[in-house]
Amino acid sequence: MIINNVKPVNSNQPINIKIDDGKIAEISSSPIIAGDGVLHLEFNNAIIFPGLINSHDHLDFNLFPQLGSQLYNNYTEWGKYIHERYKPEIAEVLKIPVELRSKWGIYKNLLCGVTTVINHGEKLGTANDLINVFEDTHCIHSVGFEKRWKIKLNNPFKKHLPVNIHVGEGVDMQSQNEIGQLIKWNILIRRLVGVHAVAMTEAQAERFEAVVWCPQSNYFLLNKTAPVDLLKNYTQILLGTDSTLTSEWDVWKHLQSARKSQLLNDNELYNAVTLNAAQTWRLNNGEIMQGKDADLVIAKSASNNDAFYAITPTDLLLVIHRGEIRLFDEKLLEQLGNIKENFSEIYINGVCKYVQGNLPGLMADIRKYHPNANFPENITIAD
Repeated sequence: MIINNVKPVNSNQPINIKIDDGKIAEISSSPIIAGDGVLHLEFNNAIIFPGLINSHDHLDFNLFPQLGSQLYNNYTEWGKYIHERYKPEIAEVLKIPVELRSKWGIYKNLLCGVTTVINHGEKLGTANDLINVFEDTHCIHSVGFEKRWKIKLNNPFKKHLPVNIHVGEGVDMQSQNEIGQLIKWNILIRRLVGVHAVAMTEAQAERFEAVVWCPQSNYFLLNKTAPVDLLKNYTQILLGTDSTLTSEWDVWKHLQSARKSQLLNDNELYNAVTLNAAQTWRLNNGEIMQGKDADLVIAKSASNNDAFYAITPTDLLLVIHRGEIRLFDEKLLEQLGNIKENFSEIYINGVCKYVQGNLPGLMADIRKYHPNANFPENITIAD
């Protein structure tokens, strides 16, 4: 595949890219000539960036509406509240088989240009045919909800894996003490990746390889988020969406919320969903460089300096995962030819997109179990 005339984020100089065998094979300032039988795409006024890396999601929890009607001191208080207050709503969603719920979670990410998601919870073993579902971590829910967390934390058979754990999700001393307990009992000096970290101090941050910042979820539950402007001096900051239980489905709204907080500058926030995330999770993507996996997104470019942060799912022109097209805008139909035979026609805010696989069929299957399933209102399927 040849992609010509796209501008990287924060650059006015267009580049041209050759993709071969799922990887970026060449990057050139001059147009690349396509050989016979090679797909060749030309763009105008478009930006390109690495496929986004969502460092925290629960793929099987994205058919829930946001649950909660007040502010909480910590996640355990919230968990108890929703299981008492929203028992029927939770039961309705859990009727849907986990496989179907997880597939929808994958599409939720793909429709936003996410090509890698770090799933938190029981390993789903989901095929990586649309995006990378990264589960190569030692996943522990939390100190508060994991009964044998100390033993699991120090499991010698998993010492090569990063520990992926919710921590410090609260505004009270209990939440801060929880982080201290985790550090104290990390006897094997495991690589810790803490999710949320709202109550984390700078001294505690030094003991973590990375913190996954989920501002939308934090503000919804706690009206407070992690002090990443301070923590960034001691650990790596990544960005996660969490599930629709506590946040919106659209990752671009998460990025815009995070930017509005001004806790990270634009470059730091961009790296939180690209390069820094790839380095933390030991992935071969996250940047546009020869030899990296061809996980790439092309979007319409806004006519201002906020081009990247102004993007919405309607602006995505092309999503490539491992060198294969997973989503494209109808404007590319003429260049792509008959590729749409393997794709579903959908509309995001009335804009036609084609996404690989049978998304309408998945939505219909889900509605057999839950007729009022919580799909985004701005996503519709063709009649």
